Amino acid sequence: MRLLFATLCALALSACGSSGESDDASDGNSASDDRPTVALIMKSLANEFFVTMADGARQHQSQSEGAYDLIVNGIKNEVDLAQQVALIDQMIASGVDAIVIAPADSKAIVPALARAAAAGIVVVNIDNQLDGDILAEYELRIPFVGPDNFAGAEEVGNYLAATMQADQSVAILEGVPTTNNSQRRTAGFLKAMNDAGINVVAQQSAQWDQTTAVTITSGILVQHPELDAILAANDNMALGAVAAITQSGRGDAIKVVGFDNISAVQNLIREGRILATADQHADLLAVYGVEFALEALSGGATPDNRTTPVDLVTIDSLE
Repeated sequence: MRLLFATLCALALSACGSSGESDDASDGNSASDDRPTVALIMKSLANEFFVTMADGARQHQSQSEGAYDLIVNGIKNEVDLAQQVALIDQMIASGVDAIVIAPADSKAIVPALARAAAAGIVVVNIDNQLDGDILAEYELRIPFVGPDNFAGAEEVGNYLAATMQADQSVAILEGVPTTNNSQRRTAGFLKAMNDAGINVVAQQSAQWDQTTAVTITSGILVQHPELDAILAANDNMALGAVAAITQSGRGDAIKVVGFDNISAVQNLIREGRILATADQHADLLAVYGVEFALEALSGGATPDNRTTPVDLVTIDSLE
């Protein structure tokens, strides 16, 4: 059985090709045929956030003393829905016991997850919450284990607002518009700005992507030369915003905040080039999902959502 499983995993890895990554993080002990296999399916492995997430999951598995096997999967970019669907189908074919997924889209991934659930696989949703209406349409109850993106973004926005004056101008860089986490972070940013009387003069999607954020931010700066700050829904876009602002020669005049707390942004916070970000603890986020899945497999979990920590990161918290 273990030989068959290893063969199927190898086929799945081969099928990923250049668009995805898959690895088997089991400890190689073939003595136990009945220990569960958990598949972690993430978004872009070009994003440090998801690399950190994968590393945290691997460390948790390595310390589990053979309690479960782990397969780590990821896609090449944030919007490669077809590849993420393919990974789900590959994990179904491999006969995994649970799938812990950070979906690239809150709606389009649900039909594939319905196939997984129909195959008897436990599914746990992390990072980006699936759309409730679509889940209901498929009669699915998939728990969400992750942070309150609205609250985290509002806290970052409030921190920025405290450094500004009413009637100043800001722009928001959104993630993929069809994802729940992008929508909730944008809503949190908007509430903080509206409560402080700060004008949101531009609101555009940069698709979670640093290079796209450079282009979008450059255009916003031309259209709104009076701009005082940019709120980016993830740190990759915050890095792109900083690059565009630097190119414009206004590096000291425009404040930037992000979301995710990747190491590159921590460095820029220390340098004073980014004001703040939000830490949703990437190293633990998949671990929370895996632990929830293991509880469900043992019969001890209920299909209720679980909120995980999200914390404000500033120069003060980094010192």
